[in-house]
Amino acid sequence: MTRTELSQYLAEYLQVANFKDYAPNGLQVEGKKEIGTIVTGVTACQALIDEAIKLDADAILVHHGFFWKSEAEVIVGMKQKRIKALLVNDINLYGYHLPLDAHPDVGNNAQLGKVLGIDNARAIEGQAQGLIWRGELSVPVLAKELTQAISHTLSRECLHLGDESSLVETIAWCTGGAQDYIDVAASLGIDAFISGEASERTYHCAVEQNVQYYGAGHHATELYGIQALGKHLATKFGLTHHFVDISNPV
Repeated sequence: MTRTELSQYLAEYLQVANFKDYAPNGLQVEGKKEIGTIVTGVTACQALIDEAIKLDADAILVHHGFFWKSEAEVIVGMKQKRIKALLVNDINLYGYHLPLDAHPDVGNNAQLGKVLGIDNARAIEGQAQGLIWRGELSVPVLAKELTQAISHTLSRECLHLGDESSLVETIAWCTGGAQDYIDVAASLGIDAFISGEASERTYHCAVEQNVQYYGAGHHATELYGIQALGKHLATKFGLTHHFVDISNPV
């Protein structure tokens, strides 16, 4: 398929126009016109770009791309090296941030719910552009048991803030750096909230509102959406797809 066809399909499939975001969603760096091989990864870091070059990729699709609203506009240093590598090798870079978090099938939240085995997973309507999800466990567990289960499933030690002896049945979550949405979970009477990171204030929010908080890793919670998107494109359009996981402890 062509670069333009892929851009148009993803804009519609991910409903890009529905989101107010912190970076451009879609084609961020233009490469070759025809696309047959795609590489997916969480973040458009140099290591991912280098692997894509080795795999002779025509396009890279990521969740964390370039040109965030708070970053410097000049193309120097690390940013220059990354962009130069893409341009020299004629590789397209596509980035999809909030649209990939929210998608009902291939989205980060939908996929994390599946991976963790949460029942009746769905977005909470009217909250944060549909980015906060909720669901239930088929069997309630102790908070400390849920910590162990998340750590085992995501292959990363999960931070738990709260009472280990509390019983957890209802769960809300939002992947990545969404720790402050714990207050939404508390307002809805939900037992636990999962995100990627924790701030100093998160501890107090969890303890004072009796919500079990789980910081499962920004990278670890957002591994699954971009993989699912790549598999979807490969199946639908016959593209060759490689997912490359650049390990990140954060």
